[in-house]
Amino acid sequence: MQQPAPPLATIAAALRRERERVGISLAELARRAGLAKSTLSQLEAGAGNPSIETLWSLGVALGVPFSRLVEPPPTQVRVIRAGQGPRLLADKSAYAATLLAAGSAHARRDLYVLELEPSQPREAEAHIPGSVEHLVVAAGRIMVGPAGEQVELGPGDYIAFPGDVPHYYEALEPSWAVLVMEHV
Repeated sequence: MQQPAPPLATIAAALRRERERVGISLAELARRAGLAKSTLSQLEAGAGNPSIETLWSLGVALGVPFSRLVEPPPTQVRVIRAGQGPRLLADKSAYAATLLAAGSAHARRDLYVLELEPSQPREAEAHIPGSVEHLVVAAGRIMVGPAGEQVELGPGDYIAFPGDVPHYYEALEPSWAVLVMEHV
């Protein structure tokens, strides 16, 4: 998988904005997210290379959807060409997520394109309470779902499951899918 840089300036500004909104220190956010304070300091400075797991941990610690940390400022008309957009990679599996659209404060849903290659399964930790994942497989075969309830899906198959419990994604062959993350 190609490894473009994550949208660091957007992430840095969002982390500062959300941390200040919650009213906590850098050290407290690092503690809540299970990160080193130096790592968080680098991210707020626009440096480092945050993984999906790191950003999910920060989103949970801040009580905001993952997308709020990577979504660039909105425009009236937005086009994202194939292979472009804020793309982030998982730490231990061949899993990439590209955010296509983040929900507004009133419509709490985010839209992603996922690219998966056969490798170690992506073990996702619980997201913010009330999260629901909706996935449609476009190509390939994916094993996905909450821990102990994974289901094998193929092209055109759909699954919905709680995102606020540990869950897994495993590509059984090169695959891509569309994910709608709903935040209640």
